[in-house]
Amino acid sequence: MLDRADIEPVFFAPFVSSVMRIEPSWIDYNRHLNMAYYHVLFDRAVDEAFALVGIGPAYVERRRHSFFTAEVHARYLRELRAADPVRVTLQLLDCDAKRLHFFEQLFHATDGWVSATCEQLALHVDIEAKKVAPFPEDVAGALAAMKASHAALPRPAAAGRRIAMRTSAPAGSDERPDSRLSRDA
Repeated sequence: MLDRADIEPVFFAPFVSSVMRIEPSWIDYNRHLNMAYYHVLFDRAVDEAFALVGIGPAYVERRRHSFFTAEVHARYLRELRAADPVRVTLQLLDCDAKRLHFFEQLFHATDGWVSATCEQLALHVDIEAKKVAPFPEDVAGALAAMKASHAALPRPAAAGRRIAMRTSAPAGSDERPDSRLSRDA
């Protein structure tokens, strides 16, 4: 995408994907979006953001480096159904010489509510050697610019959460475990 050295990408905070639609074949026997396809949507947004940074498919082909996911934490907050329009935001939380830590939110594109979140740690990998490798200088610079832009955003409250079972609702809470599943809740 960025084949000209004189063009600098603009990093909106957060990055916002194009509008995507829930495909009918992605609906499961529960009549909502199957969990696997939430990750397809998150991954498509990552591809868009990475292309802006200059680390998309052309980078993989030309430089023989890519990104492998090391860890993911997804939260499913509200159902999506066939043909629903969605957008994903991506916030780069941190990066170092070889890793990216980012947080994504999947929004209903017209109604604005959050359907799911995904926190991810990705590793920069030399495809030939199958080893984690440092970013080239130009990529490190683009990531630093994106990180600086995104640093102005508040850290998402859900970032860094762990999975745990609550034995009971907090005192005074009327939250039910299933209260966030329905659009009608």
